[in-house]
Amino acid sequence: MKVRIPNSGGPGNMNQMIKQAQKMQEDMATLQTDLEAREYTATSGGGAVSVTVDGKHLIKSIKINPDIIDPEDAEMIEDLVTVAVNEAISNATRTAEEEMGAITGGLNIPGMF
Repeated sequence: MKVRIPNSGGPGNMNQMIKQAQKMQEDMATLQTDLEAREYTATSGGGAVSVTVDGKHLIKSIKINPDIIDPEDAEMIEDLVTVAVNEAISNATRTAEEEMGAITGGLNIPGMF
């Protein structure tokens, strides 16, 4: 038994699909470069700790308000730094997923965020 595939516009339609895929690929590469260059900042402890990461999730800076430094309670600062780092990375990841999703139309492409 043969299966008939409806004519979807012939070679012209295929060329258009290829052009659209190439445009999407170019847009994704441009956005990827832009996302990697951006910085994302998050704070914890009411602004006592501030962490900035880049789009590659590398820490660019950590700022700690000297007023919260208590040599007897280093664990509190460690916790605040951990929270701020995780939030900054989460912000970078979420932004990348949202903006890449806008280009791909929500298409889940393996290896992309």
